[in-house]
Amino acid sequence: MIYSLKPINFLCLLVFILIVNQFGYSQQQNSKIKNVTVYLDGAEINREASVKLNSGKSIITLNNLSPYIEENSIQISGLDTATILSINYGINYLTKKKPSDSIVSLQNELKKIEEKIQYQNNLISGYNEELSLIQNNKKLGNANEVVSLEKLKSFATYYRTRITELKTDINTSRSKIKDIQQTEVKIQQQLAEFNVEDKTQTGEIKLKLNSEIASTLNLKIKYNIKNAGWFPIYDLKAEKIYSPINLEYKAHVFQNSGCDWTDVNLVLSTSDPNTNNEKPMVNPKYLNFISPYSQYNTSRATKSYNYKYNPLVKTVSGVVTLASDGLPVPGVSVIEKGTSNGVQTDFDGKYTLNTTSGNTIVYSYVGMSSEELPIHSSIMNVTLTENRNSLDEVVVIGYGTTTNEALSGAVAGVKIRGNSSMITNKKAFYVVDGVPVSANDVSRLNPDNIASMDILKDAASTAIYGSRGANGVILISTKTNKNEFGVITEEGITNTNFKIDKKHSIPSDGDVVVIEIDKFSVPANYTYFAAPVLNENVFLTAKIGNWEQYNLLPAEANVYFEGSYSGKTNINPAATTDSLTVSLGVDPNIVVKRTQLNDYKKSTFIGNNKVVQKAYEIEIKNNKTSNVLLTLLDRIPKSQNKSIKIDDIDTGTSNYNEDKGILKWRLNLKASETEKLKHAYSIKFPKGKRINL
Repeated sequence: MIYSLKPINFLCLLVFILIVNQFGYSQQQNSKIKNVTVYLDGAEINREASVKLNSGKSIITLNNLSPYIEENSIQISGLDTATILSINYGINYLTKKKPSDSIVSLQNELKKIEEKIQYQNNLISGYNEELSLIQNNKKLGNANEVVSLEKLKSFATYYRTRITELKTDINTSRSKIKDIQQTEVKIQQQLAEFNVEDKTQTGEIKLKLNSEIASTLNLKIKYNIKNAGWFPIYDLKAEKIYSPINLEYKAHVFQNSGCDWTDVNLVLSTSDPNTNNEKPMVNPKYLNFISPYSQYNTSRATKSYNYKYNPLVKTVSGVVTLASDGLPVPGVSVIEKGTSNGVQTDFDGKYTLNTTSGNTIVYSYVGMSSEELPIHSSIMNVTLTENRNSLDEVVVIGYGTTTNEALSGAVAGVKIRGNSSMITNKKAFYVVDGVPVSANDVSRLNPDNIASMDILKDAASTAIYGSRGANGVILISTKTNKNEFGVITEEGITNTNFKIDKKHSIPSDGDVVVIEIDKFSVPANYTYFAAPVLNENVFLTAKIGNWEQYNLLPAEANVYFEGSYSGKTNINPAATTDSLTVSLGVDPNIVVKRTQLNDYKKSTFIGNNKVVQKAYEIEIKNNKTSNVLLTLLDRIPKSQNKSIKIDDIDTGTSNYNEDKGILKWRLNLKASETEKLKHAYSIKFPKGKRINL
């Protein structure tokens, strides 16, 4: 038997050698996350792995990765003399996804709870056994022996005392079990909150490598995932009026990629890799006769809000107004996209919506263009525009010639000798902070932000950048700025990166980790604002100039004034104004009251027309101990029909914008001073008609 197996063993060895030569050695390889760049929507993961290769072909499987990797983003470096034959990404459904440390801790606690419950059940079983033993041995003496009274009392006392003790112990154990089970239920609820599922899927990258010699590779693996991101939030703190505002810039980072990020270097980027980067094409518009029953196909411009989904927002409220006149729009449908969850705006255009599973809200109304906005804030005020089918809106991008003014002085007169001839630097290949860019992009760089510039020529260029560097390469590094939180801000051409100095651990549970980015002391102009035609409250506002320098993103802000929380407001740096105005809350010490004067509450008839006269008085009282500057707005209606005429306009002491019908007063109210303002107008329209007075 022994001798007969030797040929078979030799044959198996030969087959094994042939398989290895054809497909290579196969090994499972762990890797560690070192650096993560978190985008507004998504993240770039950088892993490292030390791999030992034999000569010839090898199959390396990088395991325990995220099951949400974008396959076309995978990059491998650090190959040294080895070459890649193929790269494959797939999902392994047989390997359990590693739970987070917090989940493991709770699961271990559940095991301990089960042991405690089992221990109490064992005690109860022992107590019951002893009770049974006592009850089965109650007989005293025998037929020939009479038990004395003293002995009977002694036995009775023992039975009563011991049985009472045992039943008390049983009740105590049952009570302990009940308390332990309550804790067990809470832990199970917390695990349910973590969305713990017994999924058995992880991502794997399979590399087929070929190496002439045995070697050890320090592989660097880079790829993108979608189940991650960050969104900004601000704290605005004003200690007292007319002092600078402290603006604290924070990031809320979250991820649910299936892999914990443990002690990683973080970079927060304002870039969004999911943005459609294709420039629009404007084609000719041809007109022809169509059937009156056919559908209009109106192309509309895409608005750029730059808002990002905020998973922490559970309730959204706001006001929907009309773009043409700013009036509230009642009856607007406010729906959480992809669900049946929705509400309608009330008579004042207000709404409140409790969100469920969606991340976008759709605002729609008959005759108006719908708006879709990601749920980014607990306050979402929306403006709707009229849908004019006869007008197609297009976005036209104009292209012009640019010159490298940003580099004038920095590289004036520099010429780069390529492999063929002497050329100017405009034909060179540009790399800014490691990212290839065009000459037009470089022209938009601020020369003050350029820290250094290196020039690669001849073989040095082509060795690194291939044919793109044939005419030379200009490497530009921009300046960095490290603040008190250890965050280095790097301003690129199309985005800003915040390098976090301290390492962070972010579990894969979707919860938010707060990271402080920066803090600014912002000069501000304070003023009070009131629009009693809409709201008789007086709001304290702060106007911030030159806000572009702070690299802000649209986000919600918590407002603190004089040490107290005043509520929330929204910051939208995408506005085209030269200043940023934020509301710091309502000041009850300034009272505004708007009343209609009785003398003008009358209607008359002139011929076939009805005339309605209106006049208002606005009383403002400053109950503060200091002077205040107040901007007050009101309005006189504008006619959109030639049959409706506005006459007898009295704008009082206001600054009147006739085109918009807006009255504006700028008042300097002294302490305890009261001032009264008046305005009036009349409306003439045909009898039998009703208008929206």
